[in-house]
Amino acid sequence: MSLDFLQRRFRHSAADQAIVWNDKGFTYSWLSEQVEKWERFIADNEIRDGSIVILEAEFSPTSIALFLALLERRCILVPLTSAVTTQREEFVETAQAEVIIRIDNNDETQVLRLRRSANHRIYGELRARHHPGLVLFSSGSTGKSKAAVHDVIPLLEKFKAPRPRLRSISFLLFDHIGGINTMLYVLSNGGCLITVSDRNPDNVLKSVQKHNVELLPVTPTFLNLVLVSEAYQRYDLSSLKTISYGTEPMPASTLKRFHELFPRIRMQQTYGLSEIGIMRSKSKASDSLWMKIGGEDFQTRIVEGILHIKAKSAMLGYLNAPTPFTEDGWFNTNDRVEVRDEYVRFLGRDSEIINVGGEKVYPAEVESVIQEVDNVAEVTVYGETHAIMGNIACARVSMLNQEEKKALISRIKQHCKKRLANYKVPVKIQLLQEKQHSQRFKKKRIMEG
Repeated sequence: MSLDFLQRRFRHSAADQAIVWNDKGFTYSWLSEQVEKWERFIADNEIRDGSIVILEAEFSPTSIALFLALLERRCILVPLTSAVTTQREEFVETAQAEVIIRIDNNDETQVLRLRRSANHRIYGELRARHHPGLVLFSSGSTGKSKAAVHDVIPLLEKFKAPRPRLRSISFLLFDHIGGINTMLYVLSNGGCLITVSDRNPDNVLKSVQKHNVELLPVTPTFLNLVLVSEAYQRYDLSSLKTISYGTEPMPASTLKRFHELFPRIRMQQTYGLSEIGIMRSKSKASDSLWMKIGGEDFQTRIVEGILHIKAKSAMLGYLNAPTPFTEDGWFNTNDRVEVRDEYVRFLGRDSEIINVGGEKVYPAEVESVIQEVDNVAEVTVYGETHAIMGNIACARVSMLNQEEKKALISRIKQHCKKRLANYKVPVKIQLLQEKQHSQRFKKKRIMEG
């Protein structure tokens, strides 16, 4: 079966902690028994091979066991979390859900059968192979969410090779490729997955201290909030060996400051997409944004500055969009990169680049500079159309503390003029009270309202 290698490793680590949930530990022996229990439940409830099952849950002992059991029973699994509440009905319809299993905050389950028979062509492919499937919705931070459908068998391949055994926090969400990658990495190597219900800096760093966490996979936005809140001063982070970061561009100023504060912690940039999975990566140095990407199951090429990837773990296709693959099987990431020898540096999404009078402005570069200014909590740089220049750079800035607005705007512009070419300096700066990130702790490029 597809998860035989995992069950063997669970038995090998039977007495060790697999999961910490609400500060309570659960062993691999317990997890193995629960997976078998939920397999019986799936069979008893006549949830058949190839059924489209929505699993509404956060990381918990039951959700993890049920996730694995649904894959073992060759279902097509669609994980959803509270982060997509406003899009839930749309996602249920797009996925053509046949069964919904909800797991509440007390780890209790509820099963709902829908009067629907899913008939998408890609589902037909999976059913013909008798392989488990996984449907992942993109975050939609820069547009409409797309539903990527994976054959789980290729996704699992990279977890068969033994890797270091680590205690890690499940920061990235249960319905995110990064969150699923963390879960499978930790469990396939006999590590311990520490769940958190609240992902604010204080709660996460408190868990690092309390549970001797070694690996912290987070977003650049979260690391910036750790710095501006100074939460790092309130907890003992000596157990941390590695902080991995991805999902969005890292401001160079944030990385530099964090590395200066914690030079012994290895900062590891990661890269992956809902459509292709998470690639193996290696940062040139802890304070460097240059990285190597690839691995045995991935090929890369650069076409006119844009990264293309060919991967064995690539999705079969979208449920609600045309195929993004080229005729020869390459996935266009739309990520613009700079190349130096074996290393690449991500500049940003091609769609986010601002063309000012024929000159390119990369939002991440300008955001990094503005982030250096005192009293700036968050910043998002974007373009607005302009009659003469074509576009101009603009910025939304959230203040850390109350301050006279004109004074802060003046300080930001003066700092930018010292550090950036004139065309990169934001012409308009809007000061906000609200946060500029989603529940996933990822910058919202498109603001609501």
